[in-house]
Amino acid sequence: MSPHIRLTIAAVAPSPAMQPVMRRRNGTAVSIHTHALPLCIPRWKRLLDLVLVFLFAVVWLPLIVVISYGIKVISPGPVFFRQRRIGLGGRPFMILKFRSMRVNAETTSHERYLQRLMESNVPMAKLDPSDRRLIPLGHLLRASGLDELPQILNVLRGEMSLVGPRPCTELEYACYKPSQTKRVKAPPGLTGYWQVHGKNRTTFNRMIAMDRLYAQRMSLLLDLNILARTLPVLFRETFGTLIVRWRSLRLKREISIDQTTANGVTTPSSHE
Repeated sequence: MSPHIRLTIAAVAPSPAMQPVMRRRNGTAVSIHTHALPLCIPRWKRLLDLVLVFLFAVVWLPLIVVISYGIKVISPGPVFFRQRRIGLGGRPFMILKFRSMRVNAETTSHERYLQRLMESNVPMAKLDPSDRRLIPLGHLLRASGLDELPQILNVLRGEMSLVGPRPCTELEYACYKPSQTKRVKAPPGLTGYWQVHGKNRTTFNRMIAMDRLYAQRMSLLLDLNILARTLPVLFRETFGTLIVRWRSLRLKREISIDQTTANGVTTPSSHE
């Protein structure tokens, strides 16, 4: 068994504001305490969140009910997925999402993929097109952003905002350089500057740069601009995902027909 090393990045003893984050370094388990910054969501931003959430409740509430029922029908298991994420000032919180993967799906492949994205200068493309862990229609949920809809509850609880950087996992945060942790000076959001400026076509370092820029320039006008651009972006991504899935299914069907023909098996005529 590998030794367990405990590090405390602070000159004081761990307190409730200092949160342990686990990571592995060269095969050794390391427990790191990160100091949560005493930050809070600006009042204008909190007011904007609450006004928009209650104003559009007639839209998102029925959607949550319909999607919850759909997930329950097509996949056994819980409707929601809960995971600890890093929020404003480095404080962890429990994020809520619609479950888009099968129950007890392994996460090692995703963690390795995320590590490669952080270390390389390649676009942050998702594993979704070839991810067999997804439930039926899971691709559509993730591409449309509907899997993030339950995070409205995180917004109501003051853990998130409608606009802000993507809330990272504890494993990801533990690997950040000091300069990269500046992205948590803004509250995490359902959508954000990065999401409407390239998202998965950008690199990890570019995402960090965008999030830091947003944290510096956060304002009412900027948030309204990002919100206005979010729906068109989601529509394009959803349409693109549907096209890719249709082409993939068509290709599999053609391969299946070719294999059947090669084996000398003919399909029955539709007139018989």
